[in-house]
This record gives sequence, C-alpha cells and structure tokens, in this order.
Amino acid sequence: MEKIVNIGATELMELENKYGAHNYHPLPVVLAKGEGVFVWDVAGKRYYDFLSAYSAVNQGHCHPRITEALKQQSETLTLTSRAFYNDKLGPYEKYIAEYFGYDKVLPMNSGVEAVETALKLCRKWAYEKKGVPENRAKIIFASGNFHGRTMAVISASVDPDSRNGFGPFMPGYVITPYNNLDTLEEAFKQDHVAGFIVEPIQGEAGVVVPDDGYLKAAYDLCKKHNALFIADEVQTGIARTGKLLATCGNCSCANGCENNPEVKPDILILGKALSGGVFPVSAVLADDEIMLCIKPGEHGSTFGGNPLACAVAMAALEVVKDEKLAENAEKLGIVFRARMQNLVDSTNIVKLVRGKGLLNAIVINDSEDSKTAWNMCLKMRDNGLLAKPTHGNKIRFAPPLVMTEEQMHECCDIIEKSIKEFEK
Repeated sequence: MEKIVNIGATELMELENKYGAHNYHPLPVVLAKGEGVFVWDVAGKRYYDFLSAYSAVNQGHCHPRITEALKQQSETLTLTSRAFYNDKLGPYEKYIAEYFGYDKVLPMNSGVEAVETALKLCRKWAYEKKGVPENRAKIIFASGNFHGRTMAVISASVDPDSRNGFGPFMPGYVITPYNNLDTLEEAFKQDHVAGFIVEPIQGEAGVVVPDDGYLKAAYDLCKKHNALFIADEVQTGIARTGKLLATCGNCSCANGCENNPEVKPDILILGKALSGGVFPVSAVLADDEIMLCIKPGEHGSTFGGNPLACAVAMAALEVVKDEKLAENAEKLGIVFRARMQNLVDSTNIVKLVRGKGLLNAIVINDSEDSKTAWNMCLKMRDNGLLAKPTHGNKIRFAPPLVMTEEQMHECCDIIEKSIKEFEK
C-alpha cells in the first residue's frame, strides 16, 4: 500500500472522489487544522469557520479542555460495551440529567441514532402507558424537517433528495406543515397519536424560525391529547440559539440559568455540540414514566455510553456553562443580524436575514435551483470565510460560539465585501 504524504488540495479532493462514495458535495477547500473560530487549509491559508460542522463545534475547534479530557480518557479506558458497568457512565448520566432537568438519559452516538431512539421510546410509551393498540401508534412530524438520513427518519421527510429511490417507507407517520397550528390541531384528532416531534428552528431547511408562541401552543396540544412533545435539539441545542435550549427560551434545568418549565419537552434529543465536535456523542433525555418503558435488551448500542464519550461530553458541557456561551451567542447574534439587515437594505441580492443567537441564514433573491448562493460561498472562501448554502438560495451562518465581537464585525465585513463583489 502506497503511503500518502505531502500532497496538495487537488490531489486530496481527487482521492475522495475516486475512493469515496459520492454522497456529499463539499465546498472546494481542504482543511488540515482548526483552533477556536479558525480553520486552516493544506496550504496554510486561514479561514473563519461559519458552519461549525453544522453546529457540532459550538465550543470552537479543538477546545483544550475537551481535547484534554479525550486524551486522558483515551489512555485509560475507551470502550467496555454495556455488557459491563464502567466508572464514567454513572457520573455522566447524573451530570447530564441534572444539567437539563430530567430523571434519566439514554446515551447514543450520532444525532440520528438519538432521533430513532426517541421515536422508539415514544411508540413504546404509547403502547404501555397510553393504551394505544399494538402497531397502531402514529407520530406527527413537521414538514420541512431534517432529522437525519436513516430509513425511519427519511420516511417523514419531504425532501426528494432524501427520499427518492429509498422506499418503501415507515408507516405510522403524519406530516403537517411547520409553524401551522390549525393543521397540527387537525392531525391530533386522528386516532392513536403518540407524539409530535419538531425542531425548534429548522436548520437544514434554511434556519426557519417559527412564530412566537408556536412551540408553546404545540406543547399544549400534546398535553391536551395525551401525546408526547419531542424536541429535536441536535442542531439548536447546547447554546447555539442564545439559550441552552431553543425549545423553551430558557431551559428548565439546574445549571444556573433561569428556570422556565412552561415548555419542557417530554423527550429531549441532543447531539452534535454535546461533544464539542471531538467525538460522536448523542443523548435522549426523559423522565422515568417515559424512559422506563424500555427494558433491558429492547434497545442499545455497542458504543453508546462508552467511557470516552462520557468524559468528553462532561467536559464539553462544562465549557458551555463556564464560558457563558449561550450569553455570547445571544449577544453576537444581535450584532450579526443587524449587520446583515444592512445588506438587505443596501443591496438587491439579499432578500432577508433570519435566525436566533448564532444560528442564522440569509436568503438570496433568486430561485432555489440557482447557483448564486454557491458562488457567493466561493467568493467568501476566497476572502477568508467558510459557509455553505442550504436548499439552493439560502446561506446558513453558524460560527463557533467562542467568537468575540471584534471577530464578528470582521466576519461581517468579509460577508459584505464578498456579496458586493459578487453583485458587481
């Protein structure tokens, strides 16, 4: 086998194209190093990272406290499987359960694994607690959702790229328009509804923010119809939107932030930044009445709850709290949207800006099948900032939450310069 060393960006991209599946369309830049809000390519050029690995790197690239936890644990014990107890899982479970205010956690690895876990848990609860006849439970999804790409999850998608060629699909799903309470209420009138799963902000759809009061009203409908409210906070959680959780504005937890339990999800799904982008870690949190519906042997994962993941996740959550990343995201998000609104007002190419905290997007005044947003991202790359389009004419901006206000203004300068150069 030939050893590959010191090759350039073009050759590295060609290797991926030749030997890797063609299931992604990356921006043409090859990254080799990351630190804080910055990444460097193989030629040594530095960029601001405005994607944060789809919000997995909220704490910044290679945060020293998180990587140190990884190093120490990796030299001690990495994996036992759940066939045995280990000395990190119990302390981690206590830590995260108290952090978010739940009785129990079911640890998994990827975000979509956590979503699948939540769907199974919802169905099991419906049969055991609500009395839904076996194999008749229904789960309501919001249209435009992105919960991952497993078979069970794409069965609820309306995105043709996710669905086409992969049927037949999972039964028992009801899809209603996002941010529409009338149609949601109609959906709840069907028999055997077990729960409603929703992203508080639809990130992959282009950072679609619902109306004020939508989540609370949806939660109330769940309570009215004895169904579970399931919040997929894989992308919006862990301080990204300016609060620890986006679901309720202020989380109902015990980690020092304001307590507002008006919308406490019955099932909370977390991933991505739960490890600061250092290791795959996800989690499903619920209280005993729900979580204890799953018995030994009914669900699990070889790597779920491994000691390495537990050590990394605790360090990642400590960083969020100690460095006040939610507060920083809230403050800088206001700065960012104000600067982007200036672009909306002063150019003909940016239609609107939307978002919360440091999860934001601009909508380009063009059709979804246009190349404009992609070409704008290439221009931003040339000027030292990395972002990526989503759904054609939208550009999502989600930098690490450790960014300073001075850096944010410098990044807004780059975005403004790139768009105005493109417009010319």
